[in-house]
Amino acid sequence: MSEPATSPAPPRSRTPRRSWLMALPLIGFIALAGLFLLRLHGGDPSKIPSALIGRPAPQTALPALDGLVNNGAPVPGLDPAAFKGKVSIVNVWASWCVPCHDEAPLLTELASDKRLQIVGINYKDAPDNARRFLGRYGNPFGMVGVDGNGRASIEWGVYGVPETFVVGREGTILYKMVGPVTPANFESVLKAEIEKALK
Repeated sequence: MSEPATSPAPPRSRTPRRSWLMALPLIGFIALAGLFLLRLHGGDPSKIPSALIGRPAPQTALPALDGLVNNGAPVPGLDPAAFKGKVSIVNVWASWCVPCHDEAPLLTELASDKRLQIVGINYKDAPDNARRFLGRYGNPFGMVGVDGNGRASIEWGVYGVPETFVVGREGTILYKMVGPVTPANFESVLKAEIEKALK
């Protein structure tokens, strides 16, 4: 005797609670991606913190820019020993960097403050172009080190040119400005940080 045929059970519909739980990872991913994009594109890039703040300036010596002279004497390269005893402004620049052209007159103005020494790190630049750049705007730097392969700039934690550092009398990095020195941040930010370092 054969058993009566049974009809297949109707498909179970998913409960709303179970559907919501399955969507939870997607909601979490979207929230994290939104937070990441907000942090990446929001805010002032010059306020990116540096792991080097409070640490000694890198002890990397750099060669001088060939043919660069000041009052008939060659401008020396970067000697890390020169950071001891004087507040230093270290500017990473290049002739091919458009914002570097904009900030050059402000660095020249800053060089008139004899309480400071202004140090340049010329980043991945052709020597002729670098000399022309300094001839055009005036050379604010007492030392110009050539970072032809970019390794020294990596040690300084440089994201891209221009960047400017305030180094204290003990040779410690006190402040880092990512991006160009501008009329908007020259007095209110950079000079304020310099005054703190000079105290």
